[in-house]
Amino acid sequence: MASVAGGLAEVRARLEAAERAAGRAPGSVTLVAVSKTKPLEAIEEAYAAGQRDFGENYAQEFERKARALAHLPGLRWHFIGNLQRNKAKLVTPHAVALHTLDSVELGAELEKRLATHDRTLDVLVEVNVSGEPQKHGVAPAEVAALAAGCAGFPHLRVRGLMTVPPAEDDAAAARCFEDLARLGAAIARAIGGAPLLSMGMSDDLELAIAAGATHVRVGSAIFGEREYPARGEADTSAPSGARAIVRGSDEP
Repeated sequence: MASVAGGLAEVRARLEAAERAAGRAPGSVTLVAVSKTKPLEAIEEAYAAGQRDFGENYAQEFERKARALAHLPGLRWHFIGNLQRNKAKLVTPHAVALHTLDSVELGAELEKRLATHDRTLDVLVEVNVSGEPQKHGVAPAEVAALAAGCAGFPHLRVRGLMTVPPAEDDAAAARCFEDLARLGAAIARAIGGAPLLSMGMSDDLELAIAAGATHVRVGSAIFGEREYPARGEADTSAPSGARAIVRGSDEP
């Protein structure tokens, strides 16, 4: 495996080539480097190479890393895992975005915690576009109601959608991304602007960018494969919609 900086450079080159191929403006896609289970030193190496947006899946690990690296200016944390309401307090002081909103109840808990810190948070609705039973997220038909249910929370800004496509099937992944883009367009007026679309990982970021992704979540192509803790060992916030390492378990 190349160094973290080398992996990051390769991913950036792929992202820029995908933007050009899709006729997208340079820099229109945000790269979220998924650093879950990786040591602080790996994040610091990516930061030194210019990376600023990082994603974590586990609430306790997220809080530990955010506190440890709070001295790094401009570092932006994205929470991309399934979040239990009782752990919202660990995320809200640090995150700039949460990609996995899946209920009004979670939105209400986030709002309560954000109010105590007088912070605002961008949130994306997690959508189970493929309808796979093992994945988190709401059904496509439930997106508008969830967005409307959270619209009155003053510290919470519903900005768009997130999804994880079917594993090991590029054609199905492309359809999933295209479907999410259509859902985003349908709720654009309700959320007050063009939606953010968080989709695409190490193995399929080009497909996601072609379909309109604004954020891609890339872990293994930057940091290498991961070893996951035993369930419940370090953090009971299981990753949302985890996929097999063979396809790249970069994010939820």
